[in-house]
Amino acid sequence: MKIHLVGGAVRDALLGREIKERDWVVVGSRPEELTALGYRPVGRDFPVFLHPETQEEYALARTERKSGRGHTGFICDFSPDITLEEDLLRRDLTVNAMAQAEDGTLVDPYGGRRDLDDRLLRHVSPAFREDPLRVFRVARFAARYAPLGFRIADETLALMQEMSASGELDHLTPERVWKETERALSEDCPDVYFTALRDCGALALWFPEVARLFGVPQRADYHPEVDTGIHTLMSLRVAAKLSPEPRLRYAVLVHDLGKADTPAAELPRHIGHEERGVPRVRELSQRLKVPKDFQTLGELVSRFHLEIHRAEELRPATLLRKLLAMDALRRPERFSELLLACEADARGRLGLEERPYPQRSYWLAALAALRSVNTAALQQQGLEGEAFVQALERAREHALQVFRDAWQQQYPAGSRSRPSA
Repeated sequence: MKIHLVGGAVRDALLGREIKERDWVVVGSRPEELTALGYRPVGRDFPVFLHPETQEEYALARTERKSGRGHTGFICDFSPDITLEEDLLRRDLTVNAMAQAEDGTLVDPYGGRRDLDDRLLRHVSPAFREDPLRVFRVARFAARYAPLGFRIADETLALMQEMSASGELDHLTPERVWKETERALSEDCPDVYFTALRDCGALALWFPEVARLFGVPQRADYHPEVDTGIHTLMSLRVAAKLSPEPRLRYAVLVHDLGKADTPAAELPRHIGHEERGVPRVRELSQRLKVPKDFQTLGELVSRFHLEIHRAEELRPATLLRKLLAMDALRRPERFSELLLACEADARGRLGLEERPYPQRSYWLAALAALRSVNTAALQQQGLEGEAFVQALERAREHALQVFRDAWQQQYPAGSRSRPSA
């Protein structure tokens, strides 16, 4: 029996990155032998065991043979005579098909180290096409390693395009696609994930609402980049710098879906796209089994982003109505994410990526003014029912008026002292 460290741990060690988990391959052994040594079996489709002390995963070396559609249609052979090279051959990318022996020797039969040096994500063998989920995995790796200069090899991208055109991706489940997508949204460059999917044709298959944005024009005076799809990716890039939260990044991805439904005669204007986008966000989210909190934030950003941009134009009564509609009083954390998403939208424009966004500070200060209203004092006046509701509304509007006047006095239009965010 021989044990090798494999996969991501080897790859990231060679890149000098933090190793978050270690996976091991066991060659020349049987399930009974590992069980007798105290390893606990956890694999359902093939033998995977947890080490009795470290709880790290140890898998018997195996080969896979395609037996059906999708990413689960495989027959596995994990007999003791399977070699390490055969096990590594079934993996997706050469940079993931390296192993390290117990004495530290690197086992690299398929050129993974060379591809690391060349910053290439390249498939190991033609068997890559047998697992459609790999299209999304490679796109996710591209998002993770883009800051290091990695790109998808031309021949691998061509293979991904063939897989998208073949219909094989149709056999994936929404849950698996969303799992890869949610992980990609947490990477350093989530926009690269969607760019890769678009380049290979998978975006139109699984994210048609997003794919339809490309080629849709916007007014150049507001959007120098013009193309709505490009704007969406630029906004996502800004969002990744503002927050690590994948929920917020998803909301930015879907904030402009309504622009794809703008009548051609109205282009490049997009009047009413905010409300048009809400059902599109809902359709995409429900089809992909997106968590409800992701969907809700996405709908909020779609519905309110223009009004959040126009913060200082809103009268106190309108400001109050919008804050209540966004449930800012009860959900201040989500409201903060909503504002960050809107900042990403505002700065996701060509040449405006570093532009200040005082609207976020304005809305947060407005919410603070709203929260300062003493409802207990109103109740002590003996007000009840509709009389209490009306008094509370007047007190809130007054608080927002006082706030608005103070803001405009402290930060007059064009003032250099205005907060950047």
